[in-house]
Amino acid sequence: MSSPPLPLPHLALIGAGITSLTLSLRLTSLGIPHTIYEQSPSLTELGAGLGFGPNAARALEYIDPRLVEIFNQTATFVGTPSPQGKELLLQEGKAGDDKIWIEFLDGTKQPEEGEELKPEFVIRAGNNKGHAAVHRGAWLDVLGGLVDTRERVRFGKRVVDVVLPAGSKGRVKILLADGTEAEADGVVGCDGVKSKVRQVLMEALGEGREKGKCGYSGKYAYRCLVPWGKAVEAVGEDRAGVSSLWMGPNRHLLTFPVDKQDEKFLNLVAFVTDESQVWPERGPASLTLPATKADALGDFEQAGFSDSVLQLLKVTNEKMDKWGLYDVADRPLSKFYSGRIMVIGDAAHASTPHHGSGAGFCMEDIAVLGALFEEAIARQRLTVDALEDVFAAFDNQRRERDQWLVNSSRRAADLYQWRIPEFLKPNSLEKMKADIEQRQEFCWGFNVGAAVREAKKHMSERLAAYK
Repeated sequence: MSSPPLPLPHLALIGAGITSLTLSLRLTSLGIPHTIYEQSPSLTELGAGLGFGPNAARALEYIDPRLVEIFNQTATFVGTPSPQGKELLLQEGKAGDDKIWIEFLDGTKQPEEGEELKPEFVIRAGNNKGHAAVHRGAWLDVLGGLVDTRERVRFGKRVVDVVLPAGSKGRVKILLADGTEAEADGVVGCDGVKSKVRQVLMEALGEGREKGKCGYSGKYAYRCLVPWGKAVEAVGEDRAGVSSLWMGPNRHLLTFPVDKQDEKFLNLVAFVTDESQVWPERGPASLTLPATKADALGDFEQAGFSDSVLQLLKVTNEKMDKWGLYDVADRPLSKFYSGRIMVIGDAAHASTPHHGSGAGFCMEDIAVLGALFEEAIARQRLTVDALEDVFAAFDNQRRERDQWLVNSSRRAADLYQWRIPEFLKPNSLEKMKADIEQRQEFCWGFNVGAAVREAKKHMSERLAAYK
């Protein structure tokens, strides 16, 4: 007679954002007990548009097939090139109806009267649908509707510390701001850019909590949603309907359409290199500061951007948010785990958004971690003691790729803002285009199925070593 299966370890997920709720769906499908601790009183997601590349869509298939169907129904797919973009594709010998990712424009060029805005080059999409985006808040609502939040999530529970047991036995303690405590067999930090778990992890690794704090990337961004009618009035329907990136000295501006509750908007993000390289002291507490339309206009006017860009900024709201862009580029984690605590998603590899792939890499993380758990369960070896093996295997498989994104994303922004000397030479546009294509393919072309198979093989070998 076979012995009954051992009870599975209980996990605490810190944070109730997109990464945490998506991971919760995967853990639920595997029957792994877990509780989510969230400091806000309800599900809250800041920001507007969220880009999902083809790698993210493939990862969803391994996490929860329902998400694939919902994503295809709710995402805004923007892939038809502008007439000028189509002309460029035809000149390159490509099909004029190819789906595109982004059209890149010189933001300082002023078209002649009656002349259409013309991109310098076009980057084709890594799938057959084009650039895909969902509204962050809407996608969080989707996840919240699938996760049993009443059962799973403890709202109003801000984590102030995590205490590892003195030895290999014992449970991990979670200290909360309201004076209460919780316990779990393992802790997964899904608490984003300002991750408390990351700081605890760095201390556990002997590197100090300060090493676990994100640093200011030296760039900030104005973000807002522009009502569709105003966007069309500013740059025309052809340009508003295409994902566009206006390049320029120390600035760049990204726009793409996004739908929210049956309304259409133009998602606008205006990026600025900060000459001071210092975010105001009040910033790190909330990474966002109040700003105005005049602030954004001033930043782009002084850099010599064209009327087309300025007209877009003029139709934004009088008040908007100014986001300090933080990442771990200057403080990369030496490991994503220590003992029975680990970090995942932005908590592990907070990145600037210049590849549009942060969410996709988070989904890859979850697909791989889910495969590791699945293999351990299949072998009836997912015990408390085995959690460290799972976390170590995740670190082994994901850290190098995740940290590549952090560094490459910073570089991408400097490329768009004409800050890399080798791309400033005459006739360097082709070189720039090839560089962007190569790096985007590295993001999009990730073989999620192979990564899942490798994760299971790796986990199997680790567990076999203990027989």
